[in-house]
Amino acid sequence: MKTAFVSGATAGIGEATVRTLVASGWRCVATGRRAERLDALVADLGADKVHPAVFDVRDAEAMNAAIAALPEAFAGIDLLVNNAGLAQGLSPAQEANLANWQTMIDTNVTAMVTLTRLLLPTLIARKGAIVTIGSVAGNYVYPGGNVYAGSKAFANHFTLALRADLHGTGVRVTSIEPGMVETEFTLVRTGSQQASDDLYRGVNPMTADDIAMMVKWVAELPPHLNINRLEPMPVNQDFAGFRVARD
Repeated sequence: MKTAFVSGATAGIGEATVRTLVASGWRCVATGRRAERLDALVADLGADKVHPAVFDVRDAEAMNAAIAALPEAFAGIDLLVNNAGLAQGLSPAQEANLANWQTMIDTNVTAMVTLTRLLLPTLIARKGAIVTIGSVAGNYVYPGGNVYAGSKAFANHFTLALRADLHGTGVRVTSIEPGMVETEFTLVRTGSQQASDDLYRGVNPMTADDIAMMVKWVAELPPHLNINRLEPMPVNQDFAGFRVARD
């Protein structure tokens, strides 16, 4: 039985990925800040299938301690799913809250590279796989995206750079860069359930389960195949058009 390490597993894509992988015969280390949600996953899926690791990904010391304390059955990581991430605020750069910017950088960039570096020796030894959940925001910017878009551009390209560095190791590396997925993302970003409902209304957006199935597909491909990047969108979403400001 193979083992996956899924960050940000208390909701959305992370939780769906744990459920999907366990249903396919994987064990999962599920991480997040909200212990009660991880406990619910364990109760639902079984302690032999899910190990909860409660920590804030921005706390490198806690992250390191959680990895060091993994039970033997969960210590052999075959798949890292870099899912933890967030967006805060929609203000233009000139009006943005610097604290929001720092939180996004700490979570989407610093925590991701720290976790990846900590698990790389195990992943190399086991010829495992890394799947990073990036975003189309890293490819197509939009007003108010500023640091979130920049952090996701970093995630997208860091993942491709890992692919180059891991040449010859047998480790597979994939960047999944979704468009609109209906999760808690907008609620966290805006603090408004109404704003979240308005954004997704009538769009028929992708779901967390949709992305989780892509993670599973990538993870279970034959070991000689690598998917470099995937960029899924709902049919009702497409690329942003150019804008022109007129005098």
